[in-house]
Amino acid sequence: MKLAGKVAIVTGGAKGIGRAIVERFLRDGARVVVADNDEKAGNALEKEFADLGEIRFFAADVGERLDVHNLLAAALDAFGDIHILVNNAGIVHAADFLDLEESDFDRVLRVNLKGVFLCGQAVARHFVETVKAGGEPGVIINMSSINDTFAIANQVPYSVSKGGVSQLTKVMALSLAPYGIRANAIGPGSIMTDMLSAVANDKEAKKRILSRTPLGRIGEPSEIASVASFLASDDASYITGQTIYADGGRLPLNYTVTPRED
Repeated sequence: MKLAGKVAIVTGGAKGIGRAIVERFLRDGARVVVADNDEKAGNALEKEFADLGEIRFFAADVGERLDVHNLLAAALDAFGDIHILVNNAGIVHAADFLDLEESDFDRVLRVNLKGVFLCGQAVARHFVETVKAGGEPGVIINMSSINDTFAIANQVPYSVSKGGVSQLTKVMALSLAPYGIRANAIGPGSIMTDMLSAVANDKEAKKRILSRTPLGRIGEPSEIASVASFLASDDASYITGQTIYADGGRLPLNYTVTPRED
């Protein structure tokens, strides 16, 4: 159990990739604080995963500084320390560049980018104090996307926010390296979450996804959770400032492939 004795905060942990990371961390021995703005899903998850290990749910808006402060306080009250932060909370808004409302641009960046900054800074300050007191340095993992490099015409703020997350990850890593604190990001490709299920159930849309995925299938949330578990562990002790892309080979592809027939 390579995360035994560790305490992790996972934002946006009630569903999708976040949920898979919470489950993997619990199975790897960590105690986990789940932060999400969906209280119903969060409370249900806490009950569902109770047999896997120690888990607490805390309702929080990661774009609100006071909520972030209270989240840290709740984690420390529950488990006495924090060793791992996974900034996974994220939202999308579909609109063409010419039609996008300013309020929707602000709303997405507030969660996807500002939330990573607020949570990352708050937890990093705790990590620094821990190191100064002679403790072990912590780990920050940010959820980026292949869309930090690619762009989607009708997902303007999402694409912009993920580009920002990858750059913010590099800044975090450089700033925190003197303390031994590591910061990395994960860049998923097409992963089977609720967000993608509508597209995946459309035969033509799924064909388009697979045409640019050399491995020929849509990824599973558990596969992203495996990357998060690795980055959180001592196995990744010399890795910082990196974005690890788990995308079925999509980023290197400069053409399309013929999808396999089901």
